[in-house]
Amino acid sequence: MARTTEKTRGRKDKTGAPRAANSRPQATARGWPGRGGGMVGYVDPAPEWRGTSVQVCGLWPFGAGAGTPMVGVPLGRDLDSGATVCCDPVSWFMRTGLLASPSMFVLGRPGLGKSTVVRRMALGLSGYGVHPLIFGDLKPDYVDLIREIGGQVISLGRGRGHLNVLDPGESTAAAARLTGSARRGLLSAVHSRRLNMVSALVTILRSEPPSDREETLLATALALLDDRHDPGHTPVLADLVRLIKDAPEPLRAVALDRGDLARYWDITENLEASLTALLGDGLLGDSFARPTTEPMKLDRPVCFDISNIDDSETVLQAAALLSCWSYGFGAVSAAHALADAGLEPQRNYFLVMDELWRVLQAGRGLVDRVNALTRLDRQRGVGLAMVTHTIGDLLALPTEEDRIKAKGFVERAGMVVCAGLPPAEMPQLGQVVELTEAEKRLLVDWSTPPAWDGALSRRADPPGLGNFLVKVGSRPGIPLHVDLTPGELAVNDTNKRWNKSAV
Repeated sequence: MARTTEKTRGRKDKTGAPRAANSRPQATARGWPGRGGGMVGYVDPAPEWRGTSVQVCGLWPFGAGAGTPMVGVPLGRDLDSGATVCCDPVSWFMRTGLLASPSMFVLGRPGLGKSTVVRRMALGLSGYGVHPLIFGDLKPDYVDLIREIGGQVISLGRGRGHLNVLDPGESTAAAARLTGSARRGLLSAVHSRRLNMVSALVTILRSEPPSDREETLLATALALLDDRHDPGHTPVLADLVRLIKDAPEPLRAVALDRGDLARYWDITENLEASLTALLGDGLLGDSFARPTTEPMKLDRPVCFDISNIDDSETVLQAAALLSCWSYGFGAVSAAHALADAGLEPQRNYFLVMDELWRVLQAGRGLVDRVNALTRLDRQRGVGLAMVTHTIGDLLALPTEEDRIKAKGFVERAGMVVCAGLPPAEMPQLGQVVELTEAEKRLLVDWSTPPAWDGALSRRADPPGLGNFLVKVGSRPGIPLHVDLTPGELAVNDTNKRWNKSAV
């Protein structure tokens, strides 16, 4: 230390404290003294609040907000703190344990960016090695993205392609490579899925599910169909109808015709008529009655493009979505069976079920079909995103039983992501998602219609465009804004037809 001498005694710095001649300036409460230091003349006092112990018990003695998670796909910035928010159901489940299940439910009014936030997650997860699978793209919203990241696009619809609902896809080839209980389990899952899919198509045509006897007839007929066809030939719906017409003894036994063939025809007449309607030019055409046009691949991202189906064909849209979901879930199940047996590498998938409301409202009992699909393949390494407009879409189902089951989709989701929602939605949403009054006001404000920009003579962007609230259980929600990078703009342009036209 420098010793105080007669030369240095009495020398003081700018703060009034004595300082040795060869000592370096030290920082003070007002900054660094001396030349180039930058001291301030006035220091703002820290804000203070006073409250009773009941009011501030959770903040005492020192309260500080928690930082946003930094694990997962970078989505955007926190609207309150400006911090980066990283979020996706797969990363938060597998890498942090923040979620009880790797699933997500997305709600929001049209035009506020629901598909955009899902595309951002799909793009980021593909960089982590998780393959996005889009089971039914109606607009299309995901085709360009899947093509850009080297994925497979399968086109379906009238005159574009076919998807055989009896085609087990990769499951048959996978079962041939397995042995023992693994093989039996996979074949059993294939049978259940095919039965569920045929019953769902009948439900869509009738707007009500088939009877218990008809379900039993279908289950028996599908089992007989596999026994009668060689492994190299995949049966189609026409083969199923032909088998029912042939009236084999096992079918007559489960039909309880009491040895009377005429009684058998009466019992199977309605079922045969419904299945026959799936073969011709009815509401569903032959989209699901011919051999599959293009098999799905499991080693890359996949998108089923059904945008060729017009919005006026609501029944066909619902059937196409449900068929794609069934076929896709079956392929994922086969991939996991092979990985568990050590025959293929373990692959992770991010499954997107967009426009969920179209299927649920197509007929009574379809909630059970969707529920069966999602429950059959909830395995490790698979993330699930279900997208619809409002919770009202789920509560508009005709029966109370279906409404309760549909609400369960949201309640079981590990994460709920909300964009702007109308005020009437808040009481219904509050029944399944715990929201504070401030969070409810935020969602309602984001749903406000856009203002008219008089300077540019055009409508301004909606105030809630790109804003989302991420809710996980009873934790406080994370409000964030998603900004697109220049590289994402092309694959996120959902108004191409308008942008290409002259104004």
